[in-house]
Formats: sequence, structure tokens, C-alpha cells
Amino acid sequence: MFIKTGDKVRVIAGKDKGKEGNVKKIFAAQNRVIVEGINKVKKHQKPSNANSNGGVINTEAAISASNVMLIDPSTNEPTRVGFKFVDGKKVRFAKKSGKTLD
Repeated sequence: MFIKTGDKVRVIAGKDKGKEGNVKKIFAAQNRVIVEGINKVKKHQKPSNANSNGGVINTEAAISASNVMLIDPSTNEPTRVGFKFVDGKKVRFAKKSGKTLD
């Protein structure tokens, strides 16, 4: 997967198209990510010991990793990501600027 936790991404498809946020969590096996403030859904919670009242809470749902694009920190624009080996280590690089991201 070309995205890591903490990366800044922009949504390129779906109801939140054009919004930006940081990646909170990655589900590599399902190729999905959770982005802060993106794809908000209402979740009905039953009362429990942790949440005695229960009720409806707003939370972020996972979206497909193919619907987000990494933001290049040097240009602050979305870019495609490539991989190359530098000094024997595999690193990510931005295809627009050619600069390494890791």
C-alpha cells in the first residue's frame, strides 16, 4: 500500500471529494483507510459500561485507498506515488516532483 498512517491525503472520489485530512488508520488487507474528518457516519450505540447513555454518535468510516491521493509535502499538491531503492532501502517518492517522501 502506498499510504501510511499520518500521511496527508486528498479525497478524489465520493461524497467528500476535494476534502483533505490525515490518515488515522490503515486496513491493508481490505485496501481501506480511515481519514480524520472524512466519511462521517452516524453510529447507533447501545448503552454499556463504557458509554452508559448510548445514543447516536458521529464517527469516521473507512474509505477505499484508491479514492485518496497523497499530498506532496513540498508542493502541497496531490501526487501519484512510486517506489525506488535508495542506499538499499525501499522508499516512496512523489512522481510529480521526484522527491522522496520517506
